[in-house]
Amino acid sequence: MEKPIKIGLSVLLLLCLADMPYGYYQFVRFISFAGFSALAYLAHEKNNETEMFIYIGLALLFQPFFKVALGRTLWNIVDVVVAAGLLFSIANKPSGKNQA
Repeated sequence: MEKPIKIGLSVLLLLCLADMPYGYYQFVRFISFAGFSALAYLAHEKNNETEMFIYIGLALLFQPFFKVALGRTLWNIVDVVVAAGLLFSIANKPSGKNQA
């Protein structure tokens, strides 16, 4: 369940680099909030507190209720760094029966 969420969020965040309508960015904030909240829950279920707190922080950063004004350039940097981190976490996940 974890892998599709991470891939989906990465794609949405990287599409933010394109010149999209404002509604798309609102959509991304809502979906990111939901996705990072789900990832935080999954990390909690695995007793991985470090990941859980990272995902909670990202959920709060991307939450759609109170806009965090960072400016387009800084948001683009955040989007790329977060997308890269998500993809990196997929690529470096140890193989095993309990891995998503």
